[in-house]
Amino acid sequence: MSVRILALVGSLRAGSHNRQLAEAAVKHAPAGVEIELYEGLAEIPFYNEDLDVEGAVPEAAARLRAVTAEADALLLFSPEYNGTIPAVLKNAIDWLSRPHGQGALTGKPVAVVGTSYGQYGGVWAQDEARKAARIAGAAVLEDVKLSIPGSVVRFAETHPVDDAEVVAGLTEVIERLGSTAAAA
Repeated sequence: MSVRILALVGSLRAGSHNRQLAEAAVKHAPAGVEIELYEGLAEIPFYNEDLDVEGAVPEAAARLRAVTAEADALLLFSPEYNGTIPAVLKNAIDWLSRPHGQGALTGKPVAVVGTSYGQYGGVWAQDEARKAARIAGAAVLEDVKLSIPGSVVRFAETHPVDDAEVVAGLTEVIERLGSTAAAA
């Protein structure tokens, strides 16, 4: 039986380097690990308790919750927008945190990685994503990190899937996340 990891990408842009990083994770997932790249974060309305009513949860949010509940772990890919987490990723975490104490993230192993144009690779946003996921009830792997700086230059002519250093870093993250999920 393989470990199922759900990948959420905090950038909606088609050419996003974080999406490309997620594609590299899917392609290079080690044996025994299956990574599903989630599509549909753009369709999820901003979290609003008035919308989060049993039997009337918006379809896009209900689908995210269901797919997350079926996964063994989550791998979040976060760019850095103005020094913090992108709204689309924070919104997903908010929906997954409910109902309080019983949300789809509760106890679920989560790792956060990403790339950004800046010199630190988006570490502030990734730290914020870890914080939000932890508060939402996830079992965040605080010491499992991968921040790739200079994405615009680094990935101008090379897709992350073909960058040996990136693939090695992703593989290590996925192996640690997978082994944590398998042990849970």
